[in-house]
Amino acid sequence: MCPCVATASSCTCWSRSPWGPGKADTKCALDCGCGIGRVSKGVLLPIFETMEMCDMIEAFLLHAHEEYLGDDADRIETYYCYNLQELTPPSRKYDVVWMQWCACHLTDRDLMQFLMRCKKSLRPNGVIIIKDNMARKGCKLDPIDSSIIRHLDIMKDIIFKAGLKVLAVEKQEGFPDAIVPVWMIAMQ
Repeated sequence: MCPCVATASSCTCWSRSPWGPGKADTKCALDCGCGIGRVSKGVLLPIFETMEMCDMIEAFLLHAHEEYLGDDADRIETYYCYNLQELTPPSRKYDVVWMQWCACHLTDRDLMQFLMRCKKSLRPNGVIIIKDNMARKGCKLDPIDSSIIRHLDIMKDIIFKAGLKVLAVEKQEGFPDAIVPVWMIAMQ
């Protein structure tokens, strides 16, 4: 069961999506920018047989493996300690590549190149899912953490340039209007 609004919307979106259960296979997923594994534990592990996790902070991966994931840690095949600019996922391995709140930390070019590499890592019918904050207009740079929030149309353009097709988009509901909108984009 999904424990909070952020993961609950991910579960709901997955369960009723055109790429969800019964469409894409459920053998292996990759969680990019996974942190300690909240999305892995709450969204992906209940669905997928095995997983791989990637984060650039080793302490997060260690905490996920040693504490947070509990018995489910045995189902994680590989922990990648890389930033996404350096990660080249294995070819034709994943049914889902999930990126939640990490696309905003990549430049347009780095994001496009990473998506191109992820496309090669998909198994037949596999999908890439980005869930991230999206600007209401243009792009907005956060001077504190150097993240960039892009408008949905700008994100779609990057996806197109990476040679991917948008399958579906969904806005996360349940957030106050004062909060930057969060969107999920599924692509192949």
